[in-house]
Amino acid sequence: MKKKNSSSDELLEDELKKSGEIPNHIAIIMDGNGRWAKKRGLPRVAGHKRGVDTVKEIVEACAEIGVKYLTLYTFSTENWKRPKEEVSTLMRLLLKSLRDKVNELNDNDIRLTTIGNTESLPIEVQKQLNSDIERTKHNKKMVLNLALSYSGRWELLEAIKKIADLSKEGKIVSDQIDENLVSSYLTTKNIPDPDLVIRTSGEFRVSNFLLWQIAYSEFIITETLWPDFSKYNLYEAIKIFQKRERRFGKVSEQLKKNEKEKGPENVHFLPNQVS
Repeated sequence: MKKKNSSSDELLEDELKKSGEIPNHIAIIMDGNGRWAKKRGLPRVAGHKRGVDTVKEIVEACAEIGVKYLTLYTFSTENWKRPKEEVSTLMRLLLKSLRDKVNELNDNDIRLTTIGNTESLPIEVQKQLNSDIERTKHNKKMVLNLALSYSGRWELLEAIKKIADLSKEGKIVSDQIDENLVSSYLTTKNIPDPDLVIRTSGEFRVSNFLLWQIAYSEFIITETLWPDFSKYNLYEAIKIFQKRERRFGKVSEQLKKNEKEKGPENVHFLPNQVS
């Protein structure tokens, strides 16, 4: 069971909810575990372990402030190229985290889902993942979506193959292929596109993450390494998001907003730490 927030945290959360729109869907590229460990003269596994603690804090904070979907880039297809020992460690950490945290997900009314080529994961991880998904399937407060063995290009290729098969079988014609059809064959078909994408560690790239879905997402980059990323960093990112004017290709006048323009930039760089 999560600990009760302090009165100061509750005040911050209330102010955040009143100050503007809370993103319906936040996607996070969690980066910097290895660098966090290296800076401290520790093995990379220490950074991954600390990163698991950050996941817990951010998941609970998102659920508390009203985020409905949180997608975490947990393990990419490219991550399989890392040293075998590190991959093995990551899989053990994933398995342990799934086993240890499912009760907390239920306590917090959070539903677990996943996207990616999960059949490539170790069998033991697959079984635990499927068990946790089943145990939490009726939870309503928030969806925690783990991108595991995931790649945006892999996802698009899989969708293209399925649509091509439909066309070959004569079930659809080319004029029927539109954005809605493509979206319906993606692994995120039951999840709205992200409103906000956060990337930690200061890298300016999307790393093959949700390539279709982030077409109109707002981006926030922070130099803070993932193990140091706190709920206060999250709150600051959401405050910046709330000041954005999301035009979706339109002009400001078309949006008929009564407030002054709050900033047209699409990418914002956060300082290393938020006090």
